[in-house]
Amino acid sequence: MNTRRKFIRNFGVGLASIPFLSDLGFANTHPKDIDIFGDLWQASSERKVKVGLVGYGFSKFSADFGFQNHPNVEIVAVSDIIPERCDALSQHVKCPKKYPSLEELVKDDSIEAVFIATDAPSHARHAILALQHGKHVAVAVPAVFDNVEEAYELKEAVDKSGKIYMMFETSCYREDLYAMRKIYEAGGFGNIVYSEGEYLHFKPEGLPSYKGWRDGLPPMYYLTHATAYHIGVTGGYFKEVSCFGRPSTMNYLKDGNNRYNNSFGTQVAIFTADDGALSRMMYSNDSAGPFAEEGRIRGEKGAYSRAKKYSGEMKELPDTQRPNLPPGVPPGGHGGSHGQLTHDFITCILENRKPWIDINLSLNMSIPGIIAHQSSLQNAKILPIPYFI
Repeated sequence: MNTRRKFIRNFGVGLASIPFLSDLGFANTHPKDIDIFGDLWQASSERKVKVGLVGYGFSKFSADFGFQNHPNVEIVAVSDIIPERCDALSQHVKCPKKYPSLEELVKDDSIEAVFIATDAPSHARHAILALQHGKHVAVAVPAVFDNVEEAYELKEAVDKSGKIYMMFETSCYREDLYAMRKIYEAGGFGNIVYSEGEYLHFKPEGLPSYKGWRDGLPPMYYLTHATAYHIGVTGGYFKEVSCFGRPSTMNYLKDGNNRYNNSFGTQVAIFTADDGALSRMMYSNDSAGPFAEEGRIRGEKGAYSRAKKYSGEMKELPDTQRPNLPPGVPPGGHGGSHGQLTHDFITCILENRKPWIDINLSLNMSIPGIIAHQSSLQNAKILPIPYFI
């Protein structure tokens, strides 16, 4: 490892990252109202971004984020390595051009941007390849899966390409987190003292996945839905972590007989953040109960509670309603975040600006889980976390 790489690892890389969510001048209406108030939306451009969609697996995310419904998008090609799925995706989004793999699709010079919804272990590799072929990249979570070294390679590829990169972290555009961020920017919390993020997804039988990548998955590898509830709010990063794991009795985790040698079904981590806050982040897939992606913030001047309400010194809150969506673009799943993410990505391309969930924020939400799992394997040893600024 050369001296420059050592410096980067210790002190972060790049220029200061400014969390970005532009005010596009749209009427602020709740996504559920778009069918009524969609006519209030004003297009910033008539241009259509030529998009390729990749991956139509268990979650079918390449079609579920509404690219095919956006007035500024033309779907020009689709891909899945399983022919039947590729055909189904083609039919769903009404795009006849099909490729057997991402590797082939990115060679198509007519494609300006790709949305990557492939298996999580391949996200970084696939994003790098698309960037190297001159494409803007949107990708499902996480940005990097289990290899921190890939974070540096991905960061370098984004910087070298000059293209827009955005991780589609759904929690960032949930109604509560979006409100927290606007209140934080307006000073309603003051200095953050404590935060919590929770991803609760009971999976007693596991979930199907390409080549079984989900089988035995360490919970912390998929923590961005939780880490967003601090990093997405402040735009900062975590500095160190101590993480505990609870061995599970579920059949597909018991004794760690899986590709990850993992027996943890629940992991709970305590992080220290760049702003001095303490943060508890957890993911459980072996505790019964309702699905949840949620979090809370407590600061010196105010807090955002489990009841999704602010209490504190600020008497006049900023506008916390999410931007209006173009007519025809559905809010989508994960609390109405899908349409918001797609619209933000496409608008960034049209306006040639950096997205809120840029490469730095994406990596700062993804890497902590990798290091947290390492901590849990070492009896909750406190470990430093690489970060990007």
